[in-house]
Parts: sequence; structure tokens; C-alpha cells
Amino acid sequence: MSDTEIRTYTEEASEASKRRETEESTDEVVCPECGGRLETDTEHGETVCADCGLVVEEDSIDRGPEWRAFDASERDSKSRVGAPTTKMMHDKGLSTNIGWQDKDAYGKSLSSRQRQKMQRLRTWNERFRTRDSKERNLKQALGEIDRMASALGLPENVRETASVIYRRALNEDLLPGRSIEGVATASLYAAARQAGVPRSLDEVRNVSRIDKMELTRTYRYIVRELNLEVAPADPESYIPRFASDLDLSDEAEGRARKLIEAAREDGQLSGKSPVGLAAAAVYAAALLCNEKVTQSDVSEVANISEVTIRNRYKELLEAEGVVTA
Repeated sequence: MSDTEIRTYTEEASEASKRRETEESTDEVVCPECGGRLETDTEHGETVCADCGLVVEEDSIDRGPEWRAFDASERDSKSRVGAPTTKMMHDKGLSTNIGWQDKDAYGKSLSSRQRQKMQRLRTWNERFRTRDSKERNLKQALGEIDRMASALGLPENVRETASVIYRRALNEDLLPGRSIEGVATASLYAAARQAGVPRSLDEVRNVSRIDKMELTRTYRYIVRELNLEVAPADPESYIPRFASDLDLSDEAEGRARKLIEAAREDGQLSGKSPVGLAAAAVYAAALLCNEKVTQSDVSEVANISEVTIRNRYKELLEAEGVVTA
């Protein structure tokens, strides 16, 4: 075979390869239905045809950062490596942590001498992470906030807000004369109120290590000194949780909301416990929708007395114009 034939064969193979790549790239940017131009919707993670609207690809992976930057300096300041910082850790998650597994990078167990060395490194690393009393205070308080929030089923944003409130209290020297657990519990209670997912005082007290009197006293002090904007708890914010715990239908939940709204228009919400009103509304709505729920069941879920439910549900029915026996 001559050099000319070899060169010709190579050129033909190269042209065929380029042709296949061109066809594949054309298939990727052309709609398979109408042949129209495809556009990428980064907001919804979809690839859509601009002509017929066919969704060619969905749930695409966003490989970019979760933050936005509008100039080079802002991009440089936000760029980072590793997990994002968080207020829920006393060092904001910036320090290192030595694992407890005594194994090397290949998964092999360390020798006795190396294990002793790693244990000393862990001890010194822990000492450097909490170098002063303020760091130790934060570590204990934020751990307490995370424990109580988990027990109460509160979301991540509430924990972050509670951590910020506690840090402000610590920076403004509001802790002298008060326990760490008390300020941490009050911060979590205030954060839940601000986020619109409130928990009653009794619920918070049940997962805390302080009594109700200390909780209320510390909460008022924190709100006053830090000028926190905490709106009065809305009874409607408790209804979804109570209805879910009692396995009530959507119809009953909606009827409970209407009972609260009628009582608000009638001026009956002022000066009354929002938890009691929500529990009474749920019980009254269950009766109106013919769903089997006892006062004892509602009392157990809402953590209030049956007497409160009996008194309040009659008032709610009267406000809506329902005659009770």
C-alpha cells in the first residue's frame, strides 16, 4: 500500500469522525419533534424547545455555586472551598475536625504508637477549637439549641436564627446572672415565634432543662434588651400541626381556620391563649365535619387542659353563629 493510499484513508476516517460529531451536536441543540432551537432554563433546570415548548430534558444538575456575584471583587470574596459557614457552630464551621477512626488513607489500621499520636492531636485540636470561656459557652449553648430544635421538629432556619439571637445576647453581656440553658431556650422560643412556626411554652419547657418561670422571665428579658420584633402568636399557625397529629381531613383543617377567622372578626382572640384557641377550633371543626375526635385527644396533642377546650370551642361556635346545646 502506497503513502498516498494511507493518507487518503486517514483523511476519510477523520472526515467521517467530524461528520458524526457534527450530527451528534446538531441532535443536542435541535428539538426532536419540530427541529426547533433548544434553550436552557437554568431557573427550572430544564431544556425546552423555543418553538413548540417541548421539555427535552428536566432536573438538570446545577454545577455552579449557590451564591450570586455581580462583579469580580464580590466573586472573589464569596468564593470558598468546603461547606458553607453556619451560625449553628461556635467556630462557624471553619475549623478542622480529626476523625475518630484510627485508620490511614488506605483503610489500614494504625499502629499503637500512631494511635497514641492521633489521640494527642485530637485532644489539642479540641483545646484550640475552644480557646476561651466564650467559645466554650457558645459550644454548649449551640449544642443545647440543636438538641431542643430536633426534639421539637423545628426547621434549619429556626436553628440559625436562634443561634444568631444567642450570639447577640452573649456579645451584649446579657448572660451574667442567667443560665446558659435559660438563654438558649429563650432564644429558640423567640426564633420559632419569628419564623411563624411557634411552639407553646409547655412544649418548649418539656424539652428544656429549665422550668417555665425561668423560661418566661428570660424570654421577656432577651426580647426587651435585644429589641426583637416578635409578633403575637397566631392561633392559625398551630392548626396544621394539631390537625396532622390528630389525622384530621383537609376539610376539618379548613373549617378550623374559618372558626378562628370568625372569632378574630368578632374580637374574641384578644387576651386568650393562642394554643387554647387553636385546639378548640380543631375540636369544633372535627365535630362539625363529623370526625371522631375527643377532647382528651386534642388535650394530649396541644398539651392543654380539657376545661380550656370546652370553654373555648363553645365561644368559637357562637362567634360563627352555630347554636350549641
